[in-house]
Amino acid sequence: MATILQSSLLTDFLYPFLLVFFILFAVLEKTNIFGSNKKQLNAAVSLVVGLIFVGAVFPKIIAENMILFMTVGLVIIFVGLVLWGFITGEAPTPGAKWKKFYAVILGIAIVSAVLWATGIGGGVFNGIQNFFDFLFNSNWSGTFWTNVLFVGLIAIAIAVVLKSKGAASGGDKK
Repeated sequence: MATILQSSLLTDFLYPFLLVFFILFAVLEKTNIFGSNKKQLNAAVSLVVGLIFVGAVFPKIIAENMILFMTVGLVIIFVGLVLWGFITGEAPTPGAKWKKFYAVILGIAIVSAVLWATGIGGGVFNGIQNFFDFLFNSNWSGTFWTNVLFVGLIAIAIAVVLKSKGAASGGDKK
């Protein structure tokens, strides 16, 4: 059941226009490109750019897809933080290593979203899907990944034993 908030007049014209208008107006106010205290000029430029934006179909579709990606991403981050709080009982305090990790993940997510939103990445994502199907859905992959898991666990166990043995003997004394 569609509500008035889902009508095509609002979703195809008003929401994208308001989004672009307010974002551009805020950027113009913050940067003072036209000078300080030029609210009317900033509003007029934002109005014209917003109207041009809603008149073009493809940029509007890209912006809509990116907004959808952002909202889904925010929900995923929220759920991750809630689960983090349930598991650890404290707020996450990432160090420099975690910030770099999150920055890399964010960069990959943004590039993926832009490729998906523009329709460019269809072949890329199909290739990635085929690669993952080859690695994980082949008739040999279950046995292979089980063996990789066991070899990895054994290597970790050996490393832990050797490290604790070295720490117990006082390490190498030369």
